[in-house]
Amino acid sequence: MKPLKTALICATAFTSSILLPSIASFLPGVSMATAYAQEQKTKRVPALREKVYSQLARAQKLADDGDAKAGLEALDSIKERASSMNEYEIAMMYNFYGFIYYNENDLPKAIASFEKVVNAQAIPESLRLSTTFSLAQLAMANGDYDKVISFLNDWDKINTKPKTDAYHVLKAQAYYQMKDYSKGVDSINQAIAQADSEGKEPKENWLVLQRAMYYSLNQPQKVVEVLERMVKLYNKPEYWVQLGGMYGETGAEKKQLAVLEAAYQQGFLKSKSELTQLAQVYMYNGLSYKAADVMKQAMESGALEKSAKNYAFIAEAMVQAKEDDKSAQYFAKAADLSSHGKYDQRLAEVLINTQNYEEAADAARAALDKGGLDFESNVYVALGMAQYNLKNFDASILAFEQAEKHKKSQRLAEQWIKYVKNEKVHAETLRTALL
Repeated sequence: MKPLKTALICATAFTSSILLPSIASFLPGVSMATAYAQEQKTKRVPALREKVYSQLARAQKLADDGDAKAGLEALDSIKERASSMNEYEIAMMYNFYGFIYYNENDLPKAIASFEKVVNAQAIPESLRLSTTFSLAQLAMANGDYDKVISFLNDWDKINTKPKTDAYHVLKAQAYYQMKDYSKGVDSINQAIAQADSEGKEPKENWLVLQRAMYYSLNQPQKVVEVLERMVKLYNKPEYWVQLGGMYGETGAEKKQLAVLEAAYQQGFLKSKSELTQLAQVYMYNGLSYKAADVMKQAMESGALEKSAKNYAFIAEAMVQAKEDDKSAQYFAKAADLSSHGKYDQRLAEVLINTQNYEEAADAARAALDKGGLDFESNVYVALGMAQYNLKNFDASILAFEQAEKHKKSQRLAEQWIKYVKNEKVHAETLRTALL
């Protein structure tokens, strides 16, 4: 029996948090004036007149006080006099529109407003840079992934400093959603490599995204490497389970066993599939008694249902562990819960091994009565052997004659018939001699 191989479901395995630090840094009255003053040193920017600023601030306050409608109406009133405003003042007006629309979660209008800001010529380059990046973040939140890449490319053209990890991660997220995994994994790898080079621990969601990319690219060994790192860094149950599953996918069964056993000892395996997987891995590696023990404990705790299938698994594990007496107990439980006779058949075969011939004959007859057997001939063989050991020679011969009709057991049945007939003659001769 090969161990269950657990596939990773990576398509929805990470959550993107869209933050807008660059937008927030230009809240009215906080740092907009500072940015303007700094920009004056290198680029000529029209003045933001106090009268216009106070009107914009009033609109912002209305929105901040919870009346977004009034805030937008105030901006609309300012917009009507746009012909008297310079380009920088108009850009700031749309900046305020963008704030309010964003706070109202109207992302399409927020994006349209901020696009008007970055398209203006007479604004500080620092504002253009930060707003362009924020547009990429807003596009991500709005599910417009092509625009995310477009805005990031625009940002890259005007950025003069080293790229931040936020840039690489946002690009990777967009490419992942676009199913362009090759470009996506390159971007997330750059973010992680940058963190590593700075001696920083990469964020967990970066590794989750990297793992998802490699899985989508059908690179299981890379998935294993990422999961190994995630287990070391975060020690979360799901990462242990996923690593065990991927070791199974890549043929590293010994490592799979070690990881799943360690996870089990830490109490990380709790679901039906996880506990069943561990039991199957134990069976695959020849640790059948441990396999049975895992299943028993899971059933006793209620983690697994007391079903015919689960009882039969324990029974087969006990057979492999050469614990036939215990195996018979579990086959009997499986048979009681099953409408077909397959488990009765296995019970009969085990009972013959334990020399409980009366019970074996009863189990064989029950199997035939229930039906639904894969190999009916085996039941007749078991019944014939039980009857022979009970000295019921005629009944034994009759059972083997039924087995003889099946090609699979024909030769064996013929040999048994010949043997039982000889034993019958021998027994009758002996009885006659004793009379």
